[in-house]
Amino acid sequence: MTLDTVDKAEKSPDIDQPFAELGLKIDEYRRIREILGRRPTSSELAMYSVMWSEHCSYKSSKVHLRQFGDKQPEGGWPQLMVGIGENAGVVDIGDGWAVTFKVESHNHPSYVEPYQGAATGVGGIVRDILSMGARPLAVMDPLRFGPIDAVDTQRVLPGIVAGVGGYGNCLGLPNIGGEVFFDASYAGNPLVNALCLGAMKHDELHLASARGVGNLVVLYGARTGGDGIGGVSVLASETFEVNGPAKRPSVQVGDPFMEKLLIECTLEVLKAGLVEGIQDLGGAGISCATSELASNGEGGMHVWLDRVLLRDSSLSPEEILMSESQERMCAVVQPENIDAFNAICAKWEVESVVIGEVNDSGRLTIDWHGDRVVDVPPRTVAHEGPVYERPMSRPVYLTAVQQDSTDSLSRPTTQSEFRETLLTMVASPNLASRAWITDQYDRYVLGNTILAQPEDAGMIRIDEKSGLGVAVSTDCNARFVYLDPYSGAQLALAEAYRNVAVTGAKPIAVTNCLNFGSPEDPEVMWTFAEAVRGLADGCLELGIPVTGGNVSFYNSTADTAILPTPVVGVLGVIDDVGRRTPNSWGPDGELIYLLGDTHPEFGGSEWAKVMHGHLGGMPPRIDLPREKLLGEISIAGSRDGMITAGHDVSDGGVAQALIEMALHSGIGARTWVPDGLDAATYLWSESTGRMIVVLARSEELRFTEMCQARGLAATRIGVVDSGLGADEGYDDQVLQITDVATFTLSELRQAHESTLPQIFS
Repeated sequence: MTLDTVDKAEKSPDIDQPFAELGLKIDEYRRIREILGRRPTSSELAMYSVMWSEHCSYKSSKVHLRQFGDKQPEGGWPQLMVGIGENAGVVDIGDGWAVTFKVESHNHPSYVEPYQGAATGVGGIVRDILSMGARPLAVMDPLRFGPIDAVDTQRVLPGIVAGVGGYGNCLGLPNIGGEVFFDASYAGNPLVNALCLGAMKHDELHLASARGVGNLVVLYGARTGGDGIGGVSVLASETFEVNGPAKRPSVQVGDPFMEKLLIECTLEVLKAGLVEGIQDLGGAGISCATSELASNGEGGMHVWLDRVLLRDSSLSPEEILMSESQERMCAVVQPENIDAFNAICAKWEVESVVIGEVNDSGRLTIDWHGDRVVDVPPRTVAHEGPVYERPMSRPVYLTAVQQDSTDSLSRPTTQSEFRETLLTMVASPNLASRAWITDQYDRYVLGNTILAQPEDAGMIRIDEKSGLGVAVSTDCNARFVYLDPYSGAQLALAEAYRNVAVTGAKPIAVTNCLNFGSPEDPEVMWTFAEAVRGLADGCLELGIPVTGGNVSFYNSTADTAILPTPVVGVLGVIDDVGRRTPNSWGPDGELIYLLGDTHPEFGGSEWAKVMHGHLGGMPPRIDLPREKLLGEISIAGSRDGMITAGHDVSDGGVAQALIEMALHSGIGARTWVPDGLDAATYLWSESTGRMIVVLARSEELRFTEMCQARGLAATRIGVVDSGLGADEGYDDQVLQITDVATFTLSELRQAHESTLPQIFS
């Protein structure tokens, strides 16, 4: 191939360049020419195209995401050590420990090639955590698919689950939580979001910057190949067409065993003090690593691209710059430390090569076999891309949908109707057991997993001496966001917050993965803006900062966008994991209480969708101060030994929460409908700000007095009773809802656990 060097670019201005094929708009191409004062080389065009893509530059979302930094308490967030803009956010959890966590998307690659798309999504987010100087400790996987019985769901779900499990299991990282949600809007555009968390001591923190003139730029890890040319930077920045061309070559191919070596090698060179700056190679590959390191450092870097170790010797410089081959890192090393750095790499059988040098030129220059193929100001590539204020308009559907309330939907009236509805609900795709999926993941490797699925939140021990730990949960009911983007996003935040608090951990930080349709659609953009505004206001109200995350646009198939899905991850800290609260209740005689108020709120609920195919009305009313109060009481009850079990009330209402607690513990209970509530509202309303807690009888008075003093409703709704089945003539444990229905745990388990295996086994 004939190369466009800088000199040739200046002399051949009339040759057309394929900027549109690379995803650049005509005005963006013109701006590149203005920045350079000439026609870009093909390598420069490749760099700008991937770095200015929607996935890498956030060009449509920046103007809205600024709220996460602008809306903060006076004096800022004391727990926040590193915020938005780095590879991952970092928060102080006490005792000299810091935790870094982040969630990102790998949606389109996972549709094209389910196994590798999901696997490399896990690998990429793990390297983000590693690049902060932290040891990765656990992963999570919020997933969304089309209808459970759709042909395409049968294709993508098994491969995606195998990819998540295969990569994470090989790395030796426990998968401690996540979500699986089915809806027709995700047909042809599944969502694969991956979260990782890691821990480090405060003085082990590292950032991505190339400082120190004369320092060396080292590329180490796997060799660069032809897989992932453009990768997520291209795939995630356009809308899928129903019958569009195959994009399999754009999907990265992962090697978890190399990533494991890369993790250990990186942690050792960091601990040895051999690294001045570090960056993982994810989206946009070498284009991103070199431009961001230079932009964050002294402002200048020279790179010899022909030194890059290749798996495919036929790759052009443009392809090398755009390749998103996995398991690669870039480090800045002082010349006197390069031998020691290379020695550690050799110890771990990780290849390394010096590809560049830091300078103070203010330029990023790249040579290929003596030709200057790139000469650009690095900030224009990495940080000064286009910023759009996209047109926005309130969706035309919204008024009619919100007015289509659930009031006219028929409800069960007889015990047989209640029984049939309860069994149908517990077996429905979005409420059925996820064990078929989660059993493919190793949840307990490393030995520090305290809670994992099906618990409300995953929990990891950070310090084995003190018992200090963290809990994490991800959540989003996309139907709520569809009905009201502002409050729907806050409901996602509230549910994740509640899931962490119910375990006894104090929520302290947020990450998010904002999955939406095309930003070029004004209705999608309005929905996105409202959801971001809701999250920013909600985080300020709850007192927890957004530390970072990801925006995933163009989640549409042809003209059909997914349900707006702002996945929210909340991190909480617990002083002693030995005091955590599980969601399985304990011995006979313990009392079951419902905390919070229940109202007839069915808009966007599972009951309305499953039993009536209905999506309309308004979502449950959100009351963030009450959520905060509920969390404080749950944390205090756990800390002081009053609460022995707890479970949040959300999808499927109280009925689902009770059934899950009974099945998880394997112990029956006698429950009843509280006075003043009709059975259907009590069982299936999805009113927010509620959880079920279980108390020892000796703690009942102390706990209820605390709730009364704080103004939180606490209603006794049952008692744990393993002998109830025998008393009622059953050969099994039973869950009884007095005057409504009685179920053996066996029939509940059969209904709850058979749905996914019947479809996918």
